[in-house]
Amino acid sequence: MIGLAGRALRRLLFARSGPLTSELSKARAGDAEGLVPARLAPQRVAKSICGYCSTGCSLDVHVRDGQAVNLAPSAAYPVNDGAACPKGWDALAPLRANDRARRPLLRQRRGSRLQPASWDSALDFFVDRMRDVQTRHGAASAAFLGTGQMPTEELALLGGLAKFGMGMVHGDGNTRQCMASAVVAYKQSFGFDAPPYTYKDFEESDVIVLWGSNLCVAHPIMWQRVCRNPHSPHIVVVDPRRTETAARASHHVGLRPKSDLSLIYGIARLLIERDLLDRDCIDQHTAGFDDFAAHVQPFTPERVVEDTGLDQADIERMATAIGTGKRVSLWWTMGVNQSHQGVRTAQGLINLALMTGNIGRPGTGANSITGQCNAMGSRLFANTTSLFGGRDFTSESDRGEVAGILGIDADRIPDQPSWAYDQILEGIARGDIKALWVIATNTAHSWINQRDVAPLLDKLDFLVVQDMYESTETAVLADLVLPAAGWGEKNGTFINSERRIGRLSRAATPPGDALSDYDIFLRIAERWGCADMFEQWSSPEAAFGLLQRLSAGRPCDITGIEGYDELERAGGVQWPKPDGAADLASERRLFEDRRFYHADGRARFLFCDPEPPAEPARGRFPFTLLTGRGSSTQWHTETRTGKSPVLASMSPRDPYVELHPDDATARGIEDGQWVRVETRRASVSARAQVTSCVQPGQLFMAMHYHVTNQLTFPSFDPYSRQPSYKSSAADIRPLRHWENP
Repeated sequence: MIGLAGRALRRLLFARSGPLTSELSKARAGDAEGLVPARLAPQRVAKSICGYCSTGCSLDVHVRDGQAVNLAPSAAYPVNDGAACPKGWDALAPLRANDRARRPLLRQRRGSRLQPASWDSALDFFVDRMRDVQTRHGAASAAFLGTGQMPTEELALLGGLAKFGMGMVHGDGNTRQCMASAVVAYKQSFGFDAPPYTYKDFEESDVIVLWGSNLCVAHPIMWQRVCRNPHSPHIVVVDPRRTETAARASHHVGLRPKSDLSLIYGIARLLIERDLLDRDCIDQHTAGFDDFAAHVQPFTPERVVEDTGLDQADIERMATAIGTGKRVSLWWTMGVNQSHQGVRTAQGLINLALMTGNIGRPGTGANSITGQCNAMGSRLFANTTSLFGGRDFTSESDRGEVAGILGIDADRIPDQPSWAYDQILEGIARGDIKALWVIATNTAHSWINQRDVAPLLDKLDFLVVQDMYESTETAVLADLVLPAAGWGEKNGTFINSERRIGRLSRAATPPGDALSDYDIFLRIAERWGCADMFEQWSSPEAAFGLLQRLSAGRPCDITGIEGYDELERAGGVQWPKPDGAADLASERRLFEDRRFYHADGRARFLFCDPEPPAEPARGRFPFTLLTGRGSSTQWHTETRTGKSPVLASMSPRDPYVELHPDDATARGIEDGQWVRVETRRASVSARAQVTSCVQPGQLFMAMHYHVTNQLTFPSFDPYSRQPSYKSSAADIRPLRHWENP
């Protein structure tokens, strides 16, 4: 069995919009809330960008009597063109969950129960407790953790409120878990966090390299674009595991886990040796190539074979495809980013694109595929580790510019960048962080080495969780729970992987007393006494206007967008679109002039020596545990998709672990049998799935199961501080008859 690609699921992956008698509607035939009889036709349709992955599909939400009753993919939107994956088809199910947070809950003292409260009481409690912590321990003793799931306008308001209004220095987002390595790679190589591509490049390449990306499961609509390519492209998938995407590729390169840099440098050496280079691009538009060429010389085919476990023919075939292709695009996602050397690996792929001239032309690019729906909005405008619009907190001129645009005192802006997510948690452990505000993320579930997180959060003097559910692992630990609206219940914008800004329209009313995050932030600003700083932020649309002004003259300039109306009319707009720009194509790539964002206009070749994983497989733990997306029907840690009975029916409820038949035989394990998977941190139960999709000595577990992050090893990239979820030393054995699964 390869993942969860059953017959019904395959039909759903590329289901087209149409009558509500779709496969999904049939599956929900017993759910009266999920179907709209023809005689009760919806009164209106609200278009909204899907709130799951970064693809940015548009969905038509059918609204009747003020409630969202059904949906269908938008027929003419340039991203998905009337298609949706299973998650998109059932995107309304999470809004109807029984555990929605409907009213504020507060805990008066440690050990007591969370009790319902009014908004007035909850806001007073928030301000009194947060101020008490900051008075006793300093303003920087309070921090926040946000998300790539909220609209850009909410992220920006949170970043401004927390840092300018409340005096916080440290705040980060869960985009640190998925995109930080790509962000740093682009900033260092190009001079700005600038994914250069458009989805049209999937259809225009003659060679497509997917590195650490199971595209047809993680991003099915993007895979559909690959399938529409008329050039019969040569598709190379680089992944230790024979994923669903690898099974459909022209060439699967099953390298040893975390040997990526050796393979990249070996390919670069072959390209140089065979003179398969674009000398004009190198000489006129890059810096540092000679040093890079010298660095890769030791990476002979013999060394790369030893490092990666590949055949030499595999390496040479891949180098030939990249070196001789006319339009080569290199794509990566979490298999690269979530690594102890994620930044330099991403930059290795950028180097391959630069040295072969595969940048700025149709069907080319070094292209990071984003994880969350609004990770790009978070990266540009969340005001976490970079100041609004990709500016620098340490720059006096940047702080002054932002202060002038927003009409605030520049002294209110911190002059230092935030700690990263892991450093904030380390600050809690040291006692430097005493209060934490967690918004729309579930730290106690999703963070690496999960079992350490709950005791860590218990050390806080004050924990606030603002979420659409009151039952998350983090919410049940909180001193205060603020009930927030979810996707479909708020207005704003998302920015997808290809830099397209898309419009979210409120289609449903939040349950009970729940409010949009935007409204909660404004209420806190008023209670805190800093509402005058945010007079210009009266609505999400007003905030979008401020973000336009903050983008002026930046690489992400969007001053030419005519507000929300143009976003709806044009089917989203890719940045940049500066004021005065002529009408721009719906799908545009960057660097067509090969001018980059460094002061000299040149891209940089960056590199380092490969380092082995910090926890190698050996001794008592002889297996390498890999993690990744296990199903197109589940999202991250199932906080939302787990609410859908339809999606649940399409994926195994029991956690499973893939292992090779040879290892199963050696360990006396049969397919479907309960086993124990153990690392130095935890031991969990799962069902064995015996398959040659994984190599001998490797195990694979899907990331969405709640037990998986009990096992993962807390290793971090030194440049991006992104966790390395993908590689841990592990062991596996049959479950003994007296042990419970």
